Amino acid sequence: MSKVCQITGKRAISGNNVSHANNKTKRKFYPNLFEKRFFLEDEQKWVKLKVSSAGLKLIDKKGASAVIKEAKEKGFLKK
Repeated sequence: MSKVCQITGKRAISGNNVSHANNKTKRKFYPNLFEKRFFLEDEQKWVKLKVSSAGLKLIDKKGASAVIKEAKEKGFLKK
């Protein structure tokens, strides 16, 4: 499975490790992902999502069903 948030679309970005001697080597910065289950009231079922911490805050703010609907419209969620 890829390391992409299904709600916000956050994915790994690349950058550099920089040593004290200013040597640079490539590295990746990964999003803070969790695999969580959410209960959708209107459909009466559980949904398992891979979400970032920012995605969890968004779900707390707007509600799971509204955020999942927006993610499907944006193309982050393929279900």
